[in-house]
Amino acid sequence: MTLQLPTPTAPMRLGTRGSPLALAQAYETRARLGAAFDLPGEAFEIVVIKTTGDRIIDRPLKEIGGKGLFTKEIEQALLDGSIDLAVHSMKDMPVLQPEGLLLDTYLPREDVRDAFVAPHAEGLGDLPAGAKVGTSSLRRRAQVLVNYPHLEVVDFRGNVQTRLKKLNDGVAACTFLAVAGLNRLGRSEVITAAIAPEIMLPAIAQGAIGIERRANDIRAAEMLEAIHDTPTGQRLVAERAFLAELDGSCETPIAGLADLDGGTLRLRGEVLRPDGSEALKDDRTAPIEDGAELGRAMARDLLERAGPGFFDWRS
Repeated sequence: MTLQLPTPTAPMRLGTRGSPLALAQAYETRARLGAAFDLPGEAFEIVVIKTTGDRIIDRPLKEIGGKGLFTKEIEQALLDGSIDLAVHSMKDMPVLQPEGLLLDTYLPREDVRDAFVAPHAEGLGDLPAGAKVGTSSLRRRAQVLVNYPHLEVVDFRGNVQTRLKKLNDGVAACTFLAVAGLNRLGRSEVITAAIAPEIMLPAIAQGAIGIERRANDIRAAEMLEAIHDTPTGQRLVAERAFLAELDGSCETPIAGLADLDGGTLRLRGEVLRPDGSEALKDDRTAPIEDGAELGRAMARDLLERAGPGFFDWRS
């Protein structure tokens, strides 16, 4: 059967959040699909969908739910046919998708590192006791406090532009943003320092864009196959298996990163107490095809080392 390509009069609808970064990711997806099938930009329609996480901005994420806060409404639009594809930041994605949806396409991964952003400091070690570090990420919060317990972490929600404004307004002395997001926005000049994974292990799937589709949409499956990046997919299989076995959410400080070297996959994983009082790490290798089992095994061993109550908040 001949593949029925979208046209300007019958465009393929790409669903996304409305932040500048989310839109940049949707534009990249559109450009890659257009290039793969020699289609004009008008053959695709960008559909902005406001999610719960976008609407509720005055409370910490841990108080209002998990990763699904930034995906539920978009996935519902995919299920009811309002959109044809959903473009996601993979670090926002739950490990389970609603029945009828598949997430199996990834664009080439960007820089995985966290960016330290500060107007008057070169690094966390330059900040005086009591200085405020702004972040809404429990992972970053715990990673800061485990190494710099003399600093104070304050909640710092909002998109990239909002957080940069808060920083300039003096709400905090520094913050962290993903290098990938700043690169995609053309804002790499705001990076004070990119932090090596050996110092601050990134969030699961950081820097990766995923594209979700309906499981029965053959056209979407064939088109997405043309832009899928296999190495990124292989890395995320291991990282997301690690996260799934840990039952990770926005309330559990978890970090992980898979890298490829020939036919070998290296996975580094970390779990932290939410108050930053303890961090447990692991570092293993396996053949690429065993990445998912490597992730699950590492997670089981870290959970055993952590013991009951490791992720509970201490008063």
